[in-house]
Amino acid sequence: METVKMSMIISDEIIKASGMSEDELLLEIILLLFQQEKISLGKAAELLNMSQVRFQRLIANRGICIHYDVAELQEDIQHLTTKGWL
Repeated sequence: METVKMSMIISDEIIKASGMSEDELLLEIILLLFQQEKISLGKAAELLNMSQVRFQRLIANRGICIHYDVAELQEDIQHLTTKGWL
């Protein structure tokens, strides 16, 4: 499978209207994608450049449930193997 990279430009107007910093807005977008089960816990943590444990604490503090199935477990195992942690 080919990896495709895409940059996203969010106008200053949208950032200003949100009342958030760029980092806060990115966090909210990633949390939304996670809640909608579009990305896994491991991928969300990676995109936010934080450990999975830290991301789990973040979602727990916000009352967001962890949805975790076999496919996500396999993805996380592959991610950990790629990083050399498994």
